[in-house]
Amino acid sequence: MAQAPTIAIVDDDEGVRTSLASLLRSVGYRARTYGSAQEFLAERDAEAPACLIADVQMPTMTGDMLQKALLAAGRHFPIIFMTAFPTDEVRRRVMANGAQCFLTKPSDGDTIIRCIEHALARSA
Repeated sequence: MAQAPTIAIVDDDEGVRTSLASLLRSVGYRARTYGSAQEFLAERDAEAPACLIADVQMPTMTGDMLQKALLAAGRHFPIIFMTAFPTDEVRRRVMANGAQCFLTKPSDGDTIIRCIEHALARSA
């Protein structure tokens, strides 16, 4: 039996990380959470996630900076961005760099799951 896909969650808000992880587990995914982009990048031993959900606005390293760092390192997997402060400029930039979805916070669970399913289907 295949193991459930792992979804990584990178968000500086612990409440968001906890609620997203709970949502993902409730529909059968595995979830790994990180409080910062640097924390995610530092974990080199873990398998690459099937998909990454990243906040855009985080201290020190933003979600779009994380996306650039991953691309520069040759690490390719679907990325879904979530932000409470959406701008057209950031949306255009992350989508042009291959993001799967750009969601505003709060987003409902069904929308998040649809984005993940779409991202996983496209990367399969």
